[in-house]
Amino acid sequence: MRTLLIVLTALEIVLFIVVLAIYLNRIATSLKRISAALAKVTFGVRAIESQTAPIGPGVVKVNGQLAVIAGALDGVAALAEHAGQAPTGAAGGDGHER
Repeated sequence: MRTLLIVLTALEIVLFIVVLAIYLNRIATSLKRISAALAKVTFGVRAIESQTAPIGPGVVKVNGQLAVIAGALDGVAALAEHAGQAPTGAAGGDGHER
């Protein structure tokens, strides 16, 4: 009886090791697929980075120009307000020149 228990215990240990090896192999395969996918993502992100690199200096230049335009808008608004308050011509009465 004792020999049977030893054999069954050894068989159980071997079975456990085989099942463990199978699952570890599946995990390793999944990790390899994930690694390949992440490599593709990394390649894509680097491509995007290199393609969008010129945007940074361009944005700084555009922002500078927009700041100048924003500074001039107060004067333009004042001129437009002044032009809107100008008296209309007597001819025609609709405010349009002919």
